[in-house]
Amino acid sequence: MTQRLAGRVAIVTGGSSGIGRAIVRTFAREGARVVVADITTEVIEGGPPVCEVVAEEGGIAVFHQTDISKAADVVALVAATVARFGRLDVLVNNAAVHAGKPLVETEENDWDYVMDVSLKGAYLCARAAVRQMLTQEIVGEVRGRLVHISSQHGHISAPEDFAYGVSKAGIAYMTRQIAADYAKDFIVSNAVAPGKILTGKPGRAVDPKWIDYSHARTPWPRLGTPQDVANAALFLASDEATYLTGHNLFVDGGWMAA
Repeated sequence: MTQRLAGRVAIVTGGSSGIGRAIVRTFAREGARVVVADITTEVIEGGPPVCEVVAEEGGIAVFHQTDISKAADVVALVAATVARFGRLDVLVNNAAVHAGKPLVETEENDWDYVMDVSLKGAYLCARAAVRQMLTQEIVGEVRGRLVHISSQHGHISAPEDFAYGVSKAGIAYMTRQIAADYAKDFIVSNAVAPGKILTGKPGRAVDPKWIDYSHARTPWPRLGTPQDVANAALFLASDEATYLTGHNLFVDGGWMAA
């Protein structure tokens, strides 16, 4: 590894499984000290807890149980991170949930569940992170970086997943708003917008109907992996991403180009 994040401190929400898990491992391999913010250490797709894997790989990752839909949990998360590691350099706003329903079948509790985690949680984490970053010295022209995991479905329709698509559109907007408001303070806000990513989790995500749909929409000969997203998040979290803020980086195999 090139140690592109050597000495940096990062929080990754939803870091126990899927895309978040790949980001945690990638950041740790690149020298970051990573705080895994999740409600559980259990891995949806199976396998040992990510902090154990990181330790075996020679990195540093610690778990902090967090319900990101609760402001008190998020404040405690950032406070514990700073108390342990001294600062916060990178927030990866990754945690998200689905309802998997079109508009007329989306009940109020479905909407609230998705918005509480996928959008309100991202707002609470971004707010707490930026508050901390504003107190920090500038290092390499930056006080801190936010990397939001949005989706191509924040820019086009999310078939039969109304609440999720709206939440991801909110993430895409939030990315730009934070970038515009806090560039003067040397705080960077960008997003990675994945296409169809095969994380290994079961259920609707691997229903043949949606796999076939995704293949039909994706020009690249394969669908995405969590590592594809982690590679993009690493770039946006690193010093290589200069004069770059407010951007949604599509990691979608050409989906949005087709």
